Amino acid sequence: MPHAFRVPTRRQFVLGLAASGGLTALTSSAGKAAPASLTGPDIDLSLGTLPVNITGRRRMATVANGSMPGPLLRLREGDIATIRVSNGLSETSSIHWHGLKLPNAMDGVPGLTFAGIPPGETFTYRFPIVQSGTYWYHSHSGMQEQTGLIGPMILEPRHPEPYAYDRDYVVMLSDWTDEDPMTVMSNLKQQSDYYNYHQRTLGTFIRDVRRDGLGRTLDDRLMWGNMRMSPSDIMDVTGATYTFLVNGLPPAANWTGLFKPGERVRLRFINGAAMTTFDVRIPGLDLTIVQADGSDVEPVTVEEFRIGVAETYDVIVTPSQDMAHAIFAQAQDRSGFALASLAPRLGMAAAAPPLDPAPLRSMADMGMGGMAMGGHDMAGMDHSAHQKPASPSSGGGGDMADMPGMDHSAHAAAAMPQAAALRTGPQVDNVMPSPAGRQDEAGTGLDGNGRGTLRYAQLKARTAAPLPSGNIREIAFHLTGNMERWIWGFDGKKFSEAPPVPVKLGETVRFVLINDTMMEHPIHLHGFLFALENGQGERSPLKHTVNVKPNERVSFVYTADVPGHWAFHCHLMFHMESGMFRTVVVS
Repeated sequence: MPHAFRVPTRRQFVLGLAASGGLTALTSSAGKAAPASLTGPDIDLSLGTLPVNITGRRRMATVANGSMPGPLLRLREGDIATIRVSNGLSETSSIHWHGLKLPNAMDGVPGLTFAGIPPGETFTYRFPIVQSGTYWYHSHSGMQEQTGLIGPMILEPRHPEPYAYDRDYVVMLSDWTDEDPMTVMSNLKQQSDYYNYHQRTLGTFIRDVRRDGLGRTLDDRLMWGNMRMSPSDIMDVTGATYTFLVNGLPPAANWTGLFKPGERVRLRFINGAAMTTFDVRIPGLDLTIVQADGSDVEPVTVEEFRIGVAETYDVIVTPSQDMAHAIFAQAQDRSGFALASLAPRLGMAAAAPPLDPAPLRSMADMGMGGMAMGGHDMAGMDHSAHQKPASPSSGGGGDMADMPGMDHSAHAAAAMPQAAALRTGPQVDNVMPSPAGRQDEAGTGLDGNGRGTLRYAQLKARTAAPLPSGNIREIAFHLTGNMERWIWGFDGKKFSEAPPVPVKLGETVRFVLINDTMMEHPIHLHGFLFALENGQGERSPLKHTVNVKPNERVSFVYTADVPGHWAFHCHLMFHMESGMFRTVVVS
């Protein structure tokens, strides 16, 4: 291949090569309306490798049925799916059916629900389809998800859906790096901001002095310096190494979905990235969201939405003009974007709008207000403009009794010893003193941008689902990490140090997530759909993944009606690999 050993430029990383300039393994997908599809209930998948050339370097992707992403699987609610997965790789592999309710042995997590699929062997997944909507599948083995082993799933409903549309497309977002994923991990362990090219500089200092004055700017820089943290740490892995893809294609390849003016077009957005949160919009078109994580919600119309890793959103748009529209998904840190077109004819391409300014974390994101952070006592600093001080605590953070929104009733008592035991130290560099509900905020980089952006508080299930009466046992989990050491975990412990979480079969439990880190974490519970407590009561939306903001307290409720060992983890792949993983044992 003529570009095999050329060092890619920054532009090549962002845009990828044009389809005529090196995407030899992927050009058959360019311009197609959707990935190749297989219709159930009997499906065969073959895992293997495929040479690809995204930026000018020849690399090997991990694929299903010779494509990246893998084929779209169409199954029908009420059927029994039989999916035979043959492993043509040189290492053990697996497929996890993300968001599906199924028997534990079919969940596809090596070492937890089965032994994995050895090289040269076939494993048959067989499970009933008990739900409908947009979902996806991916490897749960090593770094195979990062190297391309992902794919979309559509579970067709038995009954007509409560919304109409004329066309239906999958828009699967992902991130690609030419580096070996283990090299990426090593770089982060040695220097946590290795891929952060948005560090503040002398130029930004001068700009901030002109805007805010010398005193305020110095105070701000000293505060972040004392914490050994940077407000520009938005994403661990960025466009410095990533090219962002739509249905396996970089921006220059112009994946295109077709429409006729006036048609209602359903776009099934899936974030199949390893590490990237995307902010999605189609300039000039309103986005009517009708599904979140495969479950119907009351339609809500916005201009933009954030989609965390592993989440899905189904959106209906109605383009009325004979022109191409950009499907624009910028990375949260604004280091790059995925781009596709929605057009009346093939060959039409929509230009990408300018990237938004790179966002910065605020002191509100850090929960500032009289706490110990990374061993530094911040109580002497004036943070009254951000948050009220919390009561002192021997745990290095605030008194749990003062946490806004914390349920202090008898059913919450079980969570307190676990939370109170948290300390700052080698694996915990920060304990938030007063985490708050932030579901009325769109998040860092979106709030205040002048566009109507989706907030979790707006999601409302179409069908009421009353919770069981009586007490619900509450279990709290602190999302913890140490940015300097680049260690991640729950409650200050890595997976190797943490015991399983026991839940009784048939029990309804509330999981409380308290984010003590400065980064968003998309938390996924295998095997169940949970009711996200967002103020909608019996109309709380059902989800399988919740993106938890810094300094945020989020809770969800589910009934453990299927026994087994279920994975519970951050879906940022390198965070999970670094220890942000627990096992929930239902028995």
